[in-house]
Amino acid sequence: MIRVRELSKYYGVTKAVDNLAFTVERGEVLGFLGPNGAGKTTMMKMLACYLPPSSGTAEIFGFDILEDSMKVRKRIGYLPEKNPLYTDMDVRSFIEFAARLKGVERESLNGSVNSVIERCGLGKVWRRKIGNLSKGFQQRVGIAQAIVNDPELLILDEPTIGLDPRQIIDIRTLIKELGRDRTVILSSHILPEVSQVCDRIIIINNGRLVAAGSPDNLRDRLKKSSMTNVRIAGSADPADAERIISSLDGASVIRIEEPVGDGSALITVESSSNSDIRNALARRLIEEDIPLLEIYSEELSLEDIFIRLVTEEGDA
Repeated sequence: MIRVRELSKYYGVTKAVDNLAFTVERGEVLGFLGPNGAGKTTMMKMLACYLPPSSGTAEIFGFDILEDSMKVRKRIGYLPEKNPLYTDMDVRSFIEFAARLKGVERESLNGSVNSVIERCGLGKVWRRKIGNLSKGFQQRVGIAQAIVNDPELLILDEPTIGLDPRQIIDIRTLIKELGRDRTVILSSHILPEVSQVCDRIIIINNGRLVAAGSPDNLRDRLKKSSMTNVRIAGSADPADAERIISSLDGASVIRIEEPVGDGSALITVESSSNSDIRNALARRLIEEDIPLLEIYSEELSLEDIFIRLVTEEGDA
């Protein structure tokens, strides 16, 4: 388990991390989500024992990051935001170098290097110079050096930054696989990253914890209203449908997409969060001879949650 207690970090008079406290269970994949400058990288550096906190502390698997930093470092793998690669070395030589630095025993070094080369999908490029690789393969090399000592905790700071869409999917898949047998903490400002990879999310802004929970839990906590989409056939007048829908208690039309293509129109209806109005909506529209093609609820997206939380916290 990882336990963070009242952790803060100042750069001069600027408070980059403000009294953060949270826990991470063993085997959990935790995501730090926040806008640029929120304090994510500073938090990751402190957990990796790269940067000492100004106050507070953290324990990683029972070891204090200040008093037992060397014991902590032996149990973690760390990929900083700026991938620290020696670009004039070939892939295998660099990973071997990292393994020796991390104290991998001589008799198991070759096996450990071969294992991470295979696991990180570097089998086709292991002889090539790192500087000649694509950004996606360079990130894989960075992850390989982070896990070559088989760490209990893997810390990844913005692991997909600068990658193209195909490379992002590949790295996400790799992170999911790595999370099956170790604890993973990753930071990102990219919303799909944390929703697709992480079991739990901590949202921070201006160095402060704004919210924590699974994506579904965060959606439920913030859901102040429900959205329902109604599609009607092109033979119906959207204005008539709007009038009928607005007559229902607690329902209001917030958007109408004018007829295009097949002539159908999509109407978005807002209602209170504790009421499912789909049955009432469908019944009234059918009673009024409005041809209903489909009706479905619209879930609050992680992006909606993120924007709402950061905006509300900034206005506080």
